[in-house]
Amino acid sequence: MEEKRSSRRMGLSARLVIKNINGDSTKEEEVEIDVLDVSTTGVGFRCNVPLTIGGVYDTFLKIWTDEVIHAFLKVVRIEQTLEEKYICGTIFIGLPEMNARRIEVYDLLSRIDEGEA
Repeated sequence: MEEKRSSRRMGLSARLVIKNINGDSTKEEEVEIDVLDVSTTGVGFRCNVPLTIGGVYDTFLKIWTDEVIHAFLKVVRIEQTLEEKYICGTIFIGLPEMNARRIEVYDLLSRIDEGEA
């Protein structure tokens, strides 16, 4: 998938559980996904379920401190893999400032560890 974010991406070994809140389905379904990267602007992840571009999903992101960040994600890109999985690019909708700062701190620490800061 072509990089389109202006913020630096960072990888986490975290998981998300998402619920579609578009209202286009009467059934609320939780889907576990594999987080590929996260930045202050959004999350990239792989999942087994096709999502909708423009769809907004209620998420619970477990971050590196074992805290859970509740946020809303809007799907902006989807790429289907040969293994019948989907790689999704999303942006945060209304991410609280405190949670954005947690992600920024992690980014700074990652840069220091990599000798970039």
